[in-house]
Amino acid sequence: MARLVSITRSRTEPASRVDRARMLLAYRENASFFAVAHALGVHHQTVQRCVERAVAYGPMAALNDRPRSGKEPTITAEAKAWLVSLACRKAKELGYPHELWTTRLLARHAREHGPAEGHLCLAKVVQGTVCKILNEQEVKPHKVRYYLERRDPEFKAKMAEVLCIYREVKIIKETAAAAKQKPSDAVAIVSYDEKPGIQAIATTAPDLSPEPGLHATFARDHEYKRNGTVSLLAGIDLLTGKVHALVRDRHRSREFIEFLKLLDAAYPTHTAIKLILDNHSAHISKETKAWLADQPAGRFEFTFTPKHGSWLNLVEGFFSKLARSVLRHIRVTSKQELNRMAIYCPRTASSYHLPVPSALWRTGADQTAVQTRRLRIRRLGPTRRLIRELSGMDD
Repeated sequence: MARLVSITRSRTEPASRVDRARMLLAYRENASFFAVAHALGVHHQTVQRCVERAVAYGPMAALNDRPRSGKEPTITAEAKAWLVSLACRKAKELGYPHELWTTRLLARHAREHGPAEGHLCLAKVVQGTVCKILNEQEVKPHKVRYYLERRDPEFKAKMAEVLCIYREVKIIKETAAAAKQKPSDAVAIVSYDEKPGIQAIATTAPDLSPEPGLHATFARDHEYKRNGTVSLLAGIDLLTGKVHALVRDRHRSREFIEFLKLLDAAYPTHTAIKLILDNHSAHISKETKAWLADQPAGRFEFTFTPKHGSWLNLVEGFFSKLARSVLRHIRVTSKQELNRMAIYCPRTASSYHLPVPSALWRTGADQTAVQTRRLRIRRLGPTRRLIRELSGMDD
């Protein structure tokens, strides 16, 4: 019953299946061929044949057309299997300049080489037939779907280390909220990353403003002028929500050290600054290590996300918001004008919501033994905002 009701409400099922499902449901309510036919606007014999097929073969089988007499298929199962196996190889492996197959190229190859392989039935195969054969096996050799290979053997251990820091953020904030105080300045936890390649694009003609009743949107000339790119170096204090930001032309070791100096000046000398960051070369370079060696012991502590795991970094969510609200359709006259991003960032401290306290942690009773548990991560969407579920279930 549930499957029949679902089919009657479907927008993608064939119309014949939907009509027959309605007939069966209506006949269940009123066992009269004539009443059902009158209600659905069909002939009573149509309803009778549908019900008889449901009695003989089952209700779900009755929704499909029965096999009809006709010409036997000329393409054998062996020929179809050969064609599918061919589609599972790259075209360049067979001497073509193409990287992947096109259905037209695959059909031509089958016509030229199929008979020599013992499949005479493919001598006149056309592109449409090839598409049908591939669709039956759900093979799409002309398309590419990307995946990310996990290359860090210590992925889970590093991930657990990052999650433990987020757990520490939650404990500090809950303790401060219970005491009705601000979080202590003994520690500052900063989620840091760079957003490179922000384009400084200038207009070649002035934008035209909307006019009520005439033009609903801004009008902009298609041509533009490139003034180069800049990089945004930003870090979010996960305890206060404050954003520390720098806008520079590049993001080398010297720019990263400049950002560390910015953090050093922003916090009291007794504050331990913990940074969550990725494995960029500037973060582990000789210049960076030399500068850190001159700092007081315990002043800076780095926690690196796993390789190909920068989506664990909460600052990615801030960059997503920045791209959608500030950088969207932005036009500037020079790269220097993009410095207004650094002015915008600290203003988000009161409005930007960090999902650390509740959205990340939904474990069992013992939430402190994170490193000893098996973790399962679910990535949500292209924004890579981070995880919503952490449990002790198997991978």
